[in-house]
Amino acid sequence: MIKIDHIAIYVRDLEGTKNFFETYFSGKSNELYYNPKTGLRTYILSFGGQTRLELMTRPDMIDIGTAAVRNGFIHLSFNLGSKQNVDSLTRRLTEDGFSVCSGPRITGDGYYESCIEGPEGNLFELTI
Repeated sequence: MIKIDHIAIYVRDLEGTKNFFETYFSGKSNELYYNPKTGLRTYILSFGGQTRLELMTRPDMIDIGTAAVRNGFIHLSFNLGSKQNVDSLTRRLTEDGFSVCSGPRITGDGYYESCIEGPEGNLFELTI
């Protein structure tokens, strides 16, 4: 059986992005890893399932842009278990200043979801 072990995202604000996932998605982080040779700093967050999220930063990163329609990483989707949870977290994120890109709504393929622009322009789907 093949499974996704983890997904990694480079970010500029490592501590702020880690705090976002701990605050809104109950992420549990390991201790900071630091490589003094490259300047790489990472955290790996767990969310109660098997797939983990690695947040990384290093001083020599380059920006590729955050257009919603482009090649490469587009969004992460979090299954929140119920319509009420999607509505509640969407409302909380909005009240805390994050932008809602779409929803909450039923999509053309039958999912109930909203899409939030989180730290550094990264998109997150909240779904059931």
